[in-house]
Amino acid sequence: MDNNTQAEEKRFVEEVGIFFEREGMPRMAGRVLGWLMICDPPYQSPAELAEALLASKGSISTMTRLLIRIGLIERFVIPGERHDRFRIKPGAWGHMMEQGVNQIKVARQLAESGLELTKGKNLLTRQWLEEMRGMYAFYEREFPALAERWEQERGKRREQFVHKGGSQ
Repeated sequence: MDNNTQAEEKRFVEEVGIFFEREGMPRMAGRVLGWLMICDPPYQSPAELAEALLASKGSISTMTRLLIRIGLIERFVIPGERHDRFRIKPGAWGHMMEQGVNQIKVARQLAESGLELTKGKNLLTRQWLEEMRGMYAFYEREFPALAERWEQERGKRREQFVHKGGSQ
């Protein structure tokens, strides 16, 4: 692998780490996920992750446990090997979206609770809660159709990938 490719991979891993950090997660969790997205083979041992990311084994252990708990990666063993490996969990992105839908529902419910507390108060006091509830109710209503369209597209993409000789 040439130095330019390695530099681009490091940049990608850092960008994923920064994205996750902006979303309230540890940057290292994003870096682990970023590396698992692009590494070859598409699974890594803790030692391989530590080496690739220039991180301590303790940090890798903590971040892989976190990523397993939130459903983005999984631990598995290759028969005949003595150590665990980690890879992106099948369906991880759908799982992330489900979590997002749950957050949308909670936000709508919070807005409704706030509206209950402000009954009879000035309309300006209630205005932002009305807008919040309306927006999250809209997303909650519309998301199932969007998810269904994605599943249809995902099926088409899978078929195209298999016909091109890819593997899953």
